[in-house]
Amino acid sequence: MAVETNTTTPSTASTATSTASTVTATSSLSRFHRIVLGWDYIRLLKDSSKKNKSKEKPAVPLKRAKSTYKDIDEYIGVLEPLLFEEVKAQITQQDDEGVVWRRAAIASCVEYDAFHKVALVAEDELREEVSENDLLLVMDGQFKEGEAPGAYAFALVEHRGGRETLSLTTFLGGEVKQLDKAEGEFSQRLLKMLSVFKETKKLVSVRKICSLSTIMREYTALHSVGSLPFKDLILSAAENSIGRNSEDREWTVPRPLMDYLKNNLNGSQLDAIHEGLSRRPFVLIQGPPGTGKTQTILGLLSAVLHSAPARVQSKGGLSALQRRSDMPLQDKYEHWKKASPWLTGASPRDLVLPTDGDDGFLPIENELKPEIVNSNRKYRVHVLVCAPSNSALDEIVLRVLNSGIHDESDHVYNPKIVRMGLKPHHSVKAVSMDYLVEQKLASSGAGKQGSGGPLDRDRIRSSILHEAAIVFSTLGFSGSALFTRMNHIFDVVIIDEAAQAVEPATIVPLAHGCKQVFLVGDPVQLPATVISPIAERFGYGTSLFKRFQEAGFPVQMLKTQYRMHPEISIFPSKEFYNGSLENGEFVEKQTKRGWHSYRCFGPFSFFDIDGVETQPSGSGSWVNEDEVDFIVLLYHKLAGQYPDLKSGGRLAVISPYRHQVKLLRQRFRDTFGEQADQLVDINTVDGFQGREKDVAIFSCVRSNTGKGIGFVSDFRRMNVGITRARSSVLVVGSASTLMQDDHWSNLVNSAKDRNCYFKVPKSHASFFSDSNLESVRVDPQMKIKEMKEKLSELENAAGNHEDDQEQDYEAGDDDGGGMDED
Repeated sequence: MAVETNTTTPSTASTATSTASTVTATSSLSRFHRIVLGWDYIRLLKDSSKKNKSKEKPAVPLKRAKSTYKDIDEYIGVLEPLLFEEVKAQITQQDDEGVVWRRAAIASCVEYDAFHKVALVAEDELREEVSENDLLLVMDGQFKEGEAPGAYAFALVEHRGGRETLSLTTFLGGEVKQLDKAEGEFSQRLLKMLSVFKETKKLVSVRKICSLSTIMREYTALHSVGSLPFKDLILSAAENSIGRNSEDREWTVPRPLMDYLKNNLNGSQLDAIHEGLSRRPFVLIQGPPGTGKTQTILGLLSAVLHSAPARVQSKGGLSALQRRSDMPLQDKYEHWKKASPWLTGASPRDLVLPTDGDDGFLPIENELKPEIVNSNRKYRVHVLVCAPSNSALDEIVLRVLNSGIHDESDHVYNPKIVRMGLKPHHSVKAVSMDYLVEQKLASSGAGKQGSGGPLDRDRIRSSILHEAAIVFSTLGFSGSALFTRMNHIFDVVIIDEAAQAVEPATIVPLAHGCKQVFLVGDPVQLPATVISPIAERFGYGTSLFKRFQEAGFPVQMLKTQYRMHPEISIFPSKEFYNGSLENGEFVEKQTKRGWHSYRCFGPFSFFDIDGVETQPSGSGSWVNEDEVDFIVLLYHKLAGQYPDLKSGGRLAVISPYRHQVKLLRQRFRDTFGEQADQLVDINTVDGFQGREKDVAIFSCVRSNTGKGIGFVSDFRRMNVGITRARSSVLVVGSASTLMQDDHWSNLVNSAKDRNCYFKVPKSHASFFSDSNLESVRVDPQMKIKEMKEKLSELENAAGNHEDDQEQDYEAGDDDGGGMDED
């Protein structure tokens, strides 16, 4: 939010932070490069194969990630080796099928600070395939299948160099096998490669391995923790590690805006926003499925951008902050030059800012709509909103574009925003950085005149970043060079889906001088993706959110769910949220459907089927054709009796296994034609995170005796899978197999207790016979009796507790339909 009263200006604070970060990044990345570039690729592949087969202990001793750390050395000492295990896994996970080797020639090789800088004359195809920070494997001579290379080494792409060259960095001083030693051990392989690199015009073979951009930024962030103002809090996960005077720091929401928030948010959502306004350095907000997490973030953005510190609030508006001590004249000149660069030349902002309106314009759907600029604010707040993935980021960007935010007078407007990074969804393209740059160039005439070179574009990008009230970025991209060149700080960082990110990724955006961090997510939904099974085993996948929660850090939980029929929410509430989830006032009425007249199609049903699990050769995944056959019949019967389910993608089929999803898609196409893709949304659990459908059919796949249920035992995926449905979740699986796990055993028993457990006979079709369906039809008289009892309970509750606000159940839609992340 606003900058606190002290003797450091925002620009100098930002410069100091940037300088410290640059120094940290340079020294830590040098270590990263020495370690990774010296590795032996062939040995990594062999080690990876052994680990996958035997679960043997890693060569480097590892320590399990902890809830709290005593100092920065322990913190880095635990997490750094796990991060390197993840790097190894990323390097070795590449599929050998379709690997393309390219030919290149050595143009030059120069030693620089223990590294060697190599210039390659490369084919156009290779130059187009690679980008900065891509890891390449370079070998002597021409690659021959089945023949071990004599000399080979890793190299990192620095940049594409000149017209035909690639500029690479490689480390040939030895292989670092022990992380506590910076020096590499002698390697005959690297020594041979050095002679290859020094031979001008020597032909080599090159292939791309993977990109290291994201994990390099995470590594840098890990090593920057010691320079962050939140260092002690991050290490101890204890709020009292940072002194805080709540009266001095608390912020006040203008009355019209506060009235809007009170009328449109429920109690737990308001509590979460109040925690933020109290200026706690870290605020954790847990959003179970359907509890309006995104709606809370929108309210939070309105409050953050339009509130004021209590100590500077006055009757006539905002009074001036305390006067800082006077500076010497020479220092004043330096500050004037920084604040007003046009005193010594043309202002770059004059080239790109529109002429009408001091806040400019925001393009939305190819139209220019002005921001509301009538405000008495005396300062600008810069907010950075991050998410772990592009799809999760685009979801929140789209909600901001569609809903807008509310200003201090409760006027809705579209704030000036920019979406950073690659692959923006077409729905948010109008606020993506690349699109805005092209618009600025076109409006200035630079694009038509053939100018707009790299320097012009960099200047425009910096200007767009400075103008934006809210910047959106993935966690990884927030560590890119464009952010490090900024001339201002982000006052507030909001991280959505924070429980889906490994801790080093969450640290990346905190290096921009922020004073307050909001972690928004749910540790009992999908976890962070960790490729290395060893790193996962030692706790590398534990998010910063979850670690803080485990350490006892206070968490604001959103408690009212507006998505699911109460018969769906009752189990996850009890199993994962200690029974604390409440149902929105009208959610049962809103999710009532005609097919609920049959118990087997009710809000919650479990179909116990004795199927056979099989594992396609070399896939690591599982399929169950019996479940596929039954699900096709189930859909056919449901959609046949209730044709509405054929329209608008109202029904989903979900499974934890990719190959089961693939088989389901194919079987639906074979049965219902190619249009089946438009009728039914079939995806993995991970691909459905944040999304919802009217009906969800969950295929569990595993069916065995005593072998366990593997991947399905992850209760977080279980939670996501059964909470995607609004009106009906229909679980298909082997009860005897699933009950080997405590959570699944509880689910099966819950189904039995609620009379919604169904044993499927060998002849699947007979289950859907008219006579059998008639036997599971809900008794209308019994239903009337139940309704009267519930009505009586509601009347009694209303007499004892007067509800002072109407719930906005429409606004509680957690993710607005979402976009596929698979």
